Amino acid sequence: MPHIEIRTEIYSDVHTCFDLARNIDFQKESLEHVTEIPFAGKTSGHIGLGEWVSWEVIHLGVVQHITSKVTAFSKPYFFVDEMILGVFKSCRHEHIFKEAGNKTIMTDKFYFELPYGVFGKLMNIFVLNRYLTKVLKIRATCLKKEAESNLGVKFITKTKMIDSAQVYQL
Repeated sequence: MPHIEIRTEIYSDVHTCFDLARNIDFQKESLEHVTEIPFAGKTSGHIGLGEWVSWEVIHLGVVQHITSKVTAFSKPYFFVDEMILGVFKSCRHEHIFKEAGNKTIMTDKFYFELPYGVFGKLMNIFVLNRYLTKVLKIRATCLKKEAESNLGVKFITKTKMIDSAQVYQL
């Protein structure tokens, strides 16, 4: 299965980075250039374990409806969202956060696969890998800028901390 890995150093605390990454409003705002509109499920605020969101997205000029669900969660270090309905045969996005002194290392691991046999494999290699890498880098850059500017506060709410040893999976 094709995958993309993006590593971003952010000079901000791990809690701010984690909360920005799981904030529906921030995702909508940061990916304005490709148009992603939440229309069902959790459509605003912070998404958490077991919650889902349906998006109307326009990627590569094609309107699609994609529903993803948070299937693993360990605040503030890790969460996973997986597509449960949409164009991909499978799609899994791992969001990993690690404290490193005065910065946070954010790693996005994005696994995806189209159906359609050989045609899907060719699309994965020649179109989607490059396009999705670009989208993930744009989102990571926006998150970095927001977290480092202290403007990210508008997307953050104080929530009860969960021990990092607790990892919840469905």
